[in-house]
Amino acid sequence: MSAPKPFKIRRIAIIGAGPSGLATAKYLLAERSFPQVDIFEQRGTIGGIWNFSPEIPSYSTLPQISPYIPVEKPQQRADGEAIFPSPMYEGLETNIPHELMKYSDLPFSIEVPLFPPYEVVKEYLEEYANDIRHLIHFSTQVLDVRPLDSRNSDEGNYHEIWRVKTRKSGTQLEDVRDYDAVVVAGGNFDVPYVPDICGLAEWNEHYPGIATHSKAYRKPDYFKGKKVIIVGNSASGLDIGNQIATACAHPLLESQRSPPSSIPSGLGTTVWKEELPEITAFLPPSDGIRAVRFANDNIETEIDAVVFCTGYLYSHPYLSSLKPSPDTPDGSRVQHVYRHIFFSPRPTLAFVGLPREVVPFQIAESQSAVIARVWSNRIPLPSKAEMDRWEIEEIASKGTVSRFHRMGYPTEADYINEMHTWCLQAIPRIEGEKLPPLWGGREKWFRAEFRAMRKAYSNRKMARHRVKRPEDLGFSYKKWKEGGEQAARSLPQEPYEKGIDP
Repeated sequence: MSAPKPFKIRRIAIIGAGPSGLATAKYLLAERSFPQVDIFEQRGTIGGIWNFSPEIPSYSTLPQISPYIPVEKPQQRADGEAIFPSPMYEGLETNIPHELMKYSDLPFSIEVPLFPPYEVVKEYLEEYANDIRHLIHFSTQVLDVRPLDSRNSDEGNYHEIWRVKTRKSGTQLEDVRDYDAVVVAGGNFDVPYVPDICGLAEWNEHYPGIATHSKAYRKPDYFKGKKVIIVGNSASGLDIGNQIATACAHPLLESQRSPPSSIPSGLGTTVWKEELPEITAFLPPSDGIRAVRFANDNIETEIDAVVFCTGYLYSHPYLSSLKPSPDTPDGSRVQHVYRHIFFSPRPTLAFVGLPREVVPFQIAESQSAVIARVWSNRIPLPSKAEMDRWEIEEIASKGTVSRFHRMGYPTEADYINEMHTWCLQAIPRIEGEKLPPLWGGREKWFRAEFRAMRKAYSNRKMARHRVKRPEDLGFSYKKWKEGGEQAARSLPQEPYEKGIDP
């Protein structure tokens, strides 16, 4: 099968003005080939999930195992502002040092703590967006995206029309616009995954609000004196558990499907918590004792709160008319995507930010740089058959379909550098063109060591905010380079949860 014909793309829609959407816009503009770039953002500000709001999402139905749900309806404040609650909570700090958290062309301030709080990241994103803010349609929710046709133009180019239907958030005002290409750059943390455990649905109906997802967590005060179970031992589960433990009754119960995580557990110790296996049943509520059974047959009663830190489903309800669907029935990945970017049946649809267990901002840069060069015809895509073959081989290498987008170190470093190399193959080369990140030894050192850095940082307690550099914690790039790099490449991967962990 022959490779796709050259693209004829001039109008591009980007869905989302979070970190991925902002990077996408920058690289598309830098290509100087696309006269119209529009960014649709359902919130009233940039930043995506880095926007904190005290409002919490309401889940009337648990469990949540399907990605096939309607477009989210916003909550509305008294002043009429439409709110889309994010997973952000008070006191959240990044688990990635700012030298890797940054975009490649904008460093954080030297006064920023090594692991910045979310407020600092939000301010950083505001600064990064300054020169593209005029492209953003704020408070504009995407309702539907569908291809109208695909055809070869008179010049022999591949041309496709995408119709994008939007609504002004919180109103009934709708608009329809046509584009030559669409980038999906957000929404990976919209739909919580809550497993289908025996008795959970009945429990949730009888005890509404006791079982929640971490997306609804805001601060520990709500859990004061309560008997709490945290489900999941991923990064968010450990961090939220540490916070809740400052207020709840001890011990905090941690239900884990897999062995304890190697991710640093933050500010606490194991003195105040009890690790338990996975929950096998929520017992019938008829006796009123709010009981849960675990895999070891242990039963805990008088449970006041269960927080599922079990990740998120890949869900794109505005693409529901697309055949074949990019969403899988279990929501564990996006399918028919080449190199985690291009939708192979219609490569004028692209995704940015699908990979997990990565440093997100620089992954977004890498993918955006490739998209810009492919759609401007400076880099060719392989044939559809070859793209599909890559997907099959990638699944085989991961061992399971649900790990398709999961990278970790060193896979993520290799991916970033492969995207950089791919961009260098662009013809013609353009003097001063915007290239994506290229990781050398120092970046790999940060990535290999940042879990240990995070643990050492957390051990400083309140003094941690004075730590600006890893050297302040005793970490040495020189020593790592001399003896640690090979060992670091065999580090255990982050623990697996079915959903996506933020």
